Amino acid sequence: MKVLSFLSLAVLSSSVYASSGDRSSEFVGCVNVCKTQQCSTNMLAFPLRVTRWTCTDDCKYQCMHQITDRDLQIGKAVQQYHGKWPFWRFAGMQEPASVVFSLLNLWAHARGASKIRRKVSDHHPMKSYYLVWSMVSINAWIWSSVFHTRDLPLTEKLDYFSAALAIMYALYYTTIRLFHLYPLAQSPRLTLSSRPAPSLKYKLLTITCTLSYIAHVSYLSLLPRFDYTYNMAFNLGVGLLHNALWAVYSLPASISLLRRFPSQPKSYRPKFVGKAAVFVFLTTGATALELFDFPPWGRIIDAHALWHLSTVPIALTWYDFLVEDSLDASWREQKA
Repeated sequence: MKVLSFLSLAVLSSSVYASSGDRSSEFVGCVNVCKTQQCSTNMLAFPLRVTRWTCTDDCKYQCMHQITDRDLQIGKAVQQYHGKWPFWRFAGMQEPASVVFSLLNLWAHARGASKIRRKVSDHHPMKSYYLVWSMVSINAWIWSSVFHTRDLPLTEKLDYFSAALAIMYALYYTTIRLFHLYPLAQSPRLTLSSRPAPSLKYKLLTITCTLSYIAHVSYLSLLPRFDYTYNMAFNLGVGLLHNALWAVYSLPASISLLRRFPSQPKSYRPKFVGKAAVFVFLTTGATALELFDFPPWGRIIDAHALWHLSTVPIALTWYDFLVEDSLDASWREQKA
């Protein structure tokens, strides 16, 4: 899930400018020599031109790997460059494994959206929210794959802002679902014509989430330098609140704090409810991959790429849970 994306991304995003590798005089000297020797005559290969590499970028890439080769030969630790580990590029992609795994997440959300469309009634009050979340998440994973293809100021912002939208919308639909703010049918059959107008609480939630996201993007866009610390705090806070709500949803029947279905008492707890707790546990475990960061295996797969891979089965499982929750018979019972 892209909720998990920002919980993990928040761990990383506070320091992506200078690192020990690109600050070294050896690296700076190597880049200067490369630019003098190659940038006046040599034309970059077509895949590099398509993915917006410049000759200077290519010189930095070559010098980074030359120094890394030497460091490994003499037993020195691998250094980071501009906040990133050295990766072998492929067809112009800076981090090909993360690109592939981002596209797998895109597929997981597309598959989940298809499952929602097929199995959940068109008259179910939550169906439209789940489908919008799927589209928002697909958009986020598109920009994640673009960002990992080429880390540029524009692709970075599009990745971060798209991910922030996905996690904010996840909190939005979660609040609507758990506090029953959706328009609720007044008859045993869920029909669009029987839904009342949105409540004041629903309108306030919508306005709050919308303005919060606009303010978040505006603040980060207007600053002369991207505020990674604030970005980390904002998204971590929203993500943790989202997970906390589903943890409350999954509490045992004896200590239930909320009514899971409007037509049932708090003690009503179907077996599938526990899957929400599993989700919270798995997202926390996957996030730990970022906390134990390490140089990439074979300069291809690092902890961040593994985290992208781990979110694929979590997303698929989450859609299964949403369908189970939506198909519970309580939805078709008249509100008490």
